[in-house]
Amino acid sequence: MATVQRHLDHPFRRPVAEHSRRAFDELASVLAADSRPRVLDSGCGTGASTLRLAPLHADAVVIGVDKSAQRLGIGQRQAKAADAPRNMLLLRCDLVDFWLLAAAARWRFTQQYLLYPNPWPKPEHLQRRWAAHPVLPSLLACGGQLELRTNWKIYAQEWSAALGLAGISAALDCCDEVTQPDLTPFEAKYRASGHVLWRVRADAAKAAAAA
Repeated sequence: MATVQRHLDHPFRRPVAEHSRRAFDELASVLAADSRPRVLDSGCGTGASTLRLAPLHADAVVIGVDKSAQRLGIGQRQAKAADAPRNMLLLRCDLVDFWLLAAAARWRFTQQYLLYPNPWPKPEHLQRRWAAHPVLPSLLACGGQLELRTNWKIYAQEWSAALGLAGISAALDCCDEVTQPDLTPFEAKYRASGHVLWRVRADAAKAAAAA
């Protein structure tokens, strides 16, 4: 966990790509007069998860962010066909840049979802996993209730440990709520294959207040 502590102690100085800044500024303009709470669906892929989260947060604007234009194009078509909720927005943006820009703009989310699959399982890819990524302090500075879902227990444990180093208490448990719809296609696939699904939940309000 020395890597995580180093990232918590030293701000991430990576320059933000200009296309990411333009995308963020366009979103900020859309939301400028919108006083609703904000919910973030990180790495939303096609936006299927955003589509499912929007009705669960009907009083908020639910923002799905992904860097792939192809995946989001599929999501836009699916959302249109499904008569998407009016509180759902999809944004093409590098997620690392998005967290950096959102933290700098002092955006605060009431909920942040990190839903599958992210794990880069090889040891040399540790810092590509969000719990050990240099952007972690910016992610936490955006606050809110964090909810990570994964089928890889080690990744869930890494998240719990990283949050502990940041002074945030985390709850790790199995996510076997079969009475509720799966939030992502990955979740549905893993559940159907008999995988044990893990969930980490935590309140990042303390980190946001200190940012």
